[in-house]
Amino acid sequence: MSELQQKGLEFAKKIFDDIRAMSADVQGVTRQAFSAKETEVLDYLTKIGQSLQLEITPDRAGNVWMTLPGKDRSLPAFVAGSHVDSVPQGGNYDGLAGVTAALTVAWWMRQTGFQPVRDYTVLMMRGEESSFFGKAYMGSLGMLGKLTAKDLALKIRDGSCTLAEAMQSCGIDTEAVSGGKPLVDIDRIAAFVELHIEQGPTLDAQKEARAGIVTGIRGNIRHKAVRILGEAAHSGATDKPYRHDALMAFTDWMQRVDRAWDRWLIQGEDLVFTVGVLKMASSAAISVIPGEVTFSVDIRSLSVDTVKRFHDLMQKYGEEVASERGVKIEYDPALVTAPSGVDAALSDRLETSAKAEGIPCMRLASGAGHDSAVLGNNGIPVAMIFVANQLGSHNPHEAMKMEDFMQGTDILWAAVSHFDEK
Repeated sequence: MSELQQKGLEFAKKIFDDIRAMSADVQGVTRQAFSAKETEVLDYLTKIGQSLQLEITPDRAGNVWMTLPGKDRSLPAFVAGSHVDSVPQGGNYDGLAGVTAALTVAWWMRQTGFQPVRDYTVLMMRGEESSFFGKAYMGSLGMLGKLTAKDLALKIRDGSCTLAEAMQSCGIDTEAVSGGKPLVDIDRIAAFVELHIEQGPTLDAQKEARAGIVTGIRGNIRHKAVRILGEAAHSGATDKPYRHDALMAFTDWMQRVDRAWDRWLIQGEDLVFTVGVLKMASSAAISVIPGEVTFSVDIRSLSVDTVKRFHDLMQKYGEEVASERGVKIEYDPALVTAPSGVDAALSDRLETSAKAEGIPCMRLASGAGHDSAVLGNNGIPVAMIFVANQLGSHNPHEAMKMEDFMQGTDILWAAVSHFDEK
């Protein structure tokens, strides 16, 4: 590692350490979307941008754009960044790694006196996580004017405020973010690159390739609450033929779905399926046959057709189980996010940049959703760099080795600095 890279590592590590300290929770970190804490983190990062003499421009959705002017300001900008919020008691690197990498590249430019051909912009976005309001990508959707009145009416998990109220407390124009028109000129973005921790084990299992170039971002169909309504009854006095056990119906249903998932994977379908939340009725007790079960569903794939067909199959199995066990099934409205492709030429450029820096990398899909998907689905050329991380993500134990982070940052730096070369 060169002396400049070592200093860049120290620059980045200080950002991670400072923000971890300011957003520490009982365990992990909590940077709630559209909260005073998220604003504090943005203010801290903005001061770093000011120290690098970047041009600071907040948009009306609350995101912050920090630009190092290029030689030809008539050209659309190369933009890099990610989100600054986190899940409750989550890890420090989800989102923040992308912002820190983008800032580190700007720091390197200032240290070396490098001026890019076109503007280089660090984009810091608010509200990517769905944990607090049940809605993801709020910052990126907001800057495109694509939040809806229904979105803005969503209540935070503790019921204390709506999304609109939380955004307004941060000075955000809620009429503008739901107005249907972009609040930024997307034609002024030549490329958007988001560095992110992988959030899975694939890269960390590799000996050589610790960095990845994303092939696409999986879309999903999700239900926050599917209810199975059976009949609560005495566990000792009700024989099996007379039971309408909601929990047994759930286990039967999910076994059928799980076996189907295996078959689809063997057939080569890209598919993941998760029940992340399972709740019993408040009346549940050791001597009561479960009369109600509520659970979540998350189906993801790079293919719209695959995720829809598997959702249809899941519902078909539900109908079969309901008939066999004498229960009813109720679905809340499905939450649908379309898959997003990445820009092939931009992704190839990232891979070329990695090879030029002597950094082994591999191609892999993103199972998690990202703001890049929103931007890519709205006509902006996007690509993503993944770096290995340990112990998963969306949990307080999330980890990342700084040497892996710096490899990803080197790829971003090479891509930016050579973007306009033939």
